Amino acid sequence: MIEVLTRRGDFLAANRGLRVARPGFVLLANPNGGHGVRYGITVTKRVGNAVVRNRIKRRFRELLRAALPQQGLPDHDHVLIARDGGIERNFALLRSELDEALTRAAEGKGDPVRRRPRRGNRS
Repeated sequence: MIEVLTRRGDFLAANRGLRVARPGFVLLANPNGGHGVRYGITVTKRVGNAVVRNRIKRRFRELLRAALPQQGLPDHDHVLIARDGGIERNFALLRSELDEALTRAAEGKGDPVRRRPRRGNRS
């Protein structure tokens, strides 16, 4: 049985795990200490209005339900973070990108940590 992440602490813990970026989303995978395969979805307001965000969540939920039983990492939390282009992407393309991202995560090949540029001038 695949569980859904609901606690904020679980999402924050996943952020410390492996990160695999794709054009439509970012996949985070983090060991959860034997709680089985779990998933969560994050869509910020920057992506769009409520209708767009809910549509992305429905698409991601369906992708994860199909992919995680076979390809999910055992005893890991999987979090998908939506990107701006996620809603316009073809569903089959998103599926292949998720398969690729899960394969990379299983191999332990995450993307390098990207530092955000500093805002403002701090002298």
